[in-house]
Amino acid sequence: MEQQLIDLLMYSVPTLITGAIAYLFFREHVENENNRRNFLITKDLQKEAFPIRLQAYERMSLFLERIAPAKLLTRINPTSSNKEDYENLLTAAIEQEFEHNLSQQIYVSDQCWNIIMAAKNATIQLIRKANMNEKTDTANKLREVILTELMDKSSPSKAALSYIKQEVGELW
Repeated sequence: MEQQLIDLLMYSVPTLITGAIAYLFFREHVENENNRRNFLITKDLQKEAFPIRLQAYERMSLFLERIAPAKLLTRINPTSSNKEDYENLLTAAIEQEFEHNLSQQIYVSDQCWNIIMAAKNATIQLIRKANMNEKTDTANKLREVILTELMDKSSPSKAALSYIKQEVGELW
């Protein structure tokens, strides 16, 4: 009986070891195949999504260029001499541009989107602050005050634009 038990173990142990090695080998093989498939799918998706993402960055760059105060003021002329009307006109133009590009947020990073929103809000704040200035009494004076203030510092959209350039550079 003892000899039969030893014979059984001599046949069973190599079989169990071979089975365990085969199991580990096939598990590793299946995992590698799944990883390869996932990589190929991701690669194909990125190939299709990359141009769309670049287009989103281009559109957001255009948005920032269009709301840059110097360009905004030359593009949008006052309809009257009332400074509040002109402030509202400029603010509405910025908001309209922003709403037009709102869907681009799904293609840019959250940090980039937050910086773009901060630039938009800072530009609106700059216009409102210039309107509250005591020197400002007409729409043309409002334009002058905004442009004078930007001579000392760069516009908010310029900082956001440089961040977009940096982020796009990291995509390559």
